[in-house]
Amino acid sequence: MNTSLEQEVKSICASCDNDRTRMMDIVRAVQETLGYVPGHAMDLIASELGTHRVEVESVVSFYAFLSSRPQGKTVIRLCDDIIDRMAGIEHIAEVFKEELGIDVGETTDDGALSLEFTPCIGMCDQAPAALINDVPVTALSSDRAREIVQGLKNGEMPKKLVHRLGDGNNADPLVHSMVQNNIRKRGDVIFSDHTSHDGLKKALGMSPAEVIREIKAARLRGRGGAGFPTGMKWDFTRGAEGEHKVVICNADEGEPGTFKDRAVLTERADLLFEGMALAGYAVGADTGILYLRAEYAYLRQYLENVLKERRDKGLLGKNVCGKEGFDFDIRIQMGAGAYICGEETALISSCEGLRGDPKNRPPFPAQKGYLGRPTTVNNVETFCCAVRIIENGAAWFANLGTHGSPGTKLLSVSGDCEGPGIYEVPFGITVHELLKEVGAENCQAVQIGGPSGQLVGPEAFDRKIEYDDLATGGSVMVFNNDRKVLEIVDYFMDFFIEESCGYCTPCRVGNVLLKERLAQIMNGKGTPEDLPYLERLGNTVKTASRCGLGQTSPNPILSSLQNFRSVYDELVKPASDGMQPSFDIAAALKTSEEIAERKSTVFTTA
Repeated sequence: MNTSLEQEVKSICASCDNDRTRMMDIVRAVQETLGYVPGHAMDLIASELGTHRVEVESVVSFYAFLSSRPQGKTVIRLCDDIIDRMAGIEHIAEVFKEELGIDVGETTDDGALSLEFTPCIGMCDQAPAALINDVPVTALSSDRAREIVQGLKNGEMPKKLVHRLGDGNNADPLVHSMVQNNIRKRGDVIFSDHTSHDGLKKALGMSPAEVIREIKAARLRGRGGAGFPTGMKWDFTRGAEGEHKVVICNADEGEPGTFKDRAVLTERADLLFEGMALAGYAVGADTGILYLRAEYAYLRQYLENVLKERRDKGLLGKNVCGKEGFDFDIRIQMGAGAYICGEETALISSCEGLRGDPKNRPPFPAQKGYLGRPTTVNNVETFCCAVRIIENGAAWFANLGTHGSPGTKLLSVSGDCEGPGIYEVPFGITVHELLKEVGAENCQAVQIGGPSGQLVGPEAFDRKIEYDDLATGGSVMVFNNDRKVLEIVDYFMDFFIEESCGYCTPCRVGNVLLKERLAQIMNGKGTPEDLPYLERLGNTVKTASRCGLGQTSPNPILSSLQNFRSVYDELVKPASDGMQPSFDIAAALKTSEEIAERKSTVFTTA
């Protein structure tokens, strides 16, 4: 190994105290320095951390933003989720390929530029979009693509591609981003006026049990989609055995069509960190971790500065707000591109420096989570709600929304509508009311809750967005009558196949089988018997899969079968000869006929 390279890798490991649990930070830093994580660097990392090469390689091979092969100094990642495809990303990709002289997945001969596709980067409200290294570039056009390539070829750094700044804190020098917040509707909780630190100071005047009791009385449910009662989760964590407890914020919103956390992190970071500290006091934690998705790395410097300002004000660190014995601080853990890490146990694995593999439950994180310590994991929106509850009282919050779903909900709306962006609405709003609010006309279908949610049609537009009806973590994608329903479903299945960790057979194999049978139907080779097959297989995958990804991955097919049955019925037809239309007997016999040097006398083709 080159001596200077060896020193660089050793220095990176030392900066993380040669701590194996900081593996993610170490391999990310090596990647940023070298452009990839070569085998000899893995060997050295393993040696410095006192672990095995396979442990290092398993992390590098798992995450999409890490690579064991050389990449360009600048990596152009084009977002190819369904919304960006509708906005023309495939045409933009052709322009990039033409200008760079390479295909997607390749690097220019001089090693300067790589071109890749990536799933949702949290910019569906300003598609088509891309990440150029860590710099988001939005509202791409063919001309803009050519300008970008020319600039990069002339040696421009990606930051120089930002010719205009977005609104709010996007224009902060530490962010310097062209991203627009697109906050279209401000509600009473997250984006209302907020006096910083009032909630935390009020909480510290209460006992931890009283804080949890107030959260329970407000009936706050986790805003990630599952809706588990937050107060109950905090109570479990506080009551678990263990001297050191942990609070983790899940800021890994990887569900296609979701981008609400992006705006909260940009405009309400103080509120979020206050909520994490409040939770730390309630559960008796001394450690907080913000797990930030790699796609939002452009916000990290700004967020680190917000944390520093809070420490300087005594709002983090030792004796927070002068409360003797309450020591609590927060660190940021960067992800590296893995949708599965939105699942709380996979996220914990990633924080521990491992592959983002989900863990078996029980034990649950509240009992044994991060490094075996009792851990509460909540998302960005949930922590913000907790602060406002303590500020204004449980009754105030409980009177918003509906009885089973109190409060407001942040919705990320994208697709075929006039006003894509973020809407803070009270729970209980109907789909029809939302569509009117966002300016959606000729609407054929709405995907509520991202690919893992439900695809509903006009007959369901009077249903309510709430936990007891149409639950959602925040993603709402609108599709007009020009879109083909099964193409949307097919994309979602592609996404789940790509993002599956591959641990369990039902998810790893079942989703592939579902997609293959869907493809047969789309190609006109399906029979009526294929539809109950899809239902049986889909329910088997849901039941037998190990984690939330596999348990929801068949939803695109199952919900479209339920709500758009006529689309399937129009494509399938009975087999006249009793044979599967998808089976090509001539192709199957070809090799045997070549060996026998004669045609089949039983099966002949016209």
